[in-house]
Amino acid sequence: MNGQVDWSELFFSGEGRAARAPSWLAAAVLLGLAALYEAVVGDTLHWMTGWFVYPALFFSGACVLSKRLHDRGRSGWWAALILFSIVAVWPHPASFLDFGFMVVLVWAAVELGAMPGEPGTNRFGPNPLAPPLAA
Repeated sequence: MNGQVDWSELFFSGEGRAARAPSWLAAAVLLGLAALYEAVVGDTLHWMTGWFVYPALFFSGACVLSKRLHDRGRSGWWAALILFSIVAVWPHPASFLDFGFMVVLVWAAVELGAMPGEPGTNRFGPNPLAPPLAA
């Protein structure tokens, strides 16, 4: 990404790395869209359209999470655990087992939202905050 964010690549590709700020913004957009969808759509329409809306949100969420995990040097497969935890506690925790899912989400928030990416190039690509190389 080299200093500039390609939003379509962030939302639709799991390859490469993403910095914290664009990842936080993308996560907020996706959660906001999910909350808006839940608030606006009725039960009947929800049943019919949810089959299209949720897979699109999950795919984009997996792409954003994978890129951020790559920036931290982690495998993108950890995104599956994070997404599963979000589903388990959405829209609010309801049982004692949700405590474990909340621990996963707190870990993800600290790991992906507070900690910086690996400096320099890692196995997933160059640092997204590195200045572009002169040609």
